[in-house]
Amino acid sequence: MTLLVSSADARNLKLMAFDVDGVLTDGRLYYGPDGEALKVFNTLDGHGLKKLAASGVTLALITGRDTPMVARRATELGIQHVIQGREDKGVALADLAASLGVTARETGYAGDDEPDVPALQWAQIAFAPSSGHDCARAAADHVTRNRGGEGAVREICDALLEHRGDA
Repeated sequence: MTLLVSSADARNLKLMAFDVDGVLTDGRLYYGPDGEALKVFNTLDGHGLKKLAASGVTLALITGRDTPMVARRATELGIQHVIQGREDKGVALADLAASLGVTARETGYAGDDEPDVPALQWAQIAFAPSSGHDCARAAADHVTRNRGGEGAVREICDALLEHRGDA
């Protein structure tokens, strides 16, 4: 992916936050016979997230739902900052950044739908998967070739790493 920001912006990135449903997953929810919701995560995305974290970028997940699967996946990936049950994602992202001493110019965000638009607009570098809603794609600086849950996060991580000189 060719980023429409400078390599300097990618190198200055200190915090990269991701929505979950529609970004880390394909957005579909599977319900088991006992009513439990299941999510499917992509291992390619997980490896990209680990590589981005190893480059010194703090990772976060911000999601409107509150599910144990998100906490479990974050633990598996070593993501310490997990904000669940928040629809006000722009406020959640700004609050998290402030608590970490990070500015908007040092922050990236990936989201796929209307609740993500304020966070996409607040962050210096904003991504949406190709499967995202029109409003998220319009608010993003970059739209991935891959769909959410199908390698979009890996595509974002690889592009950032390349522009940071860490590929």
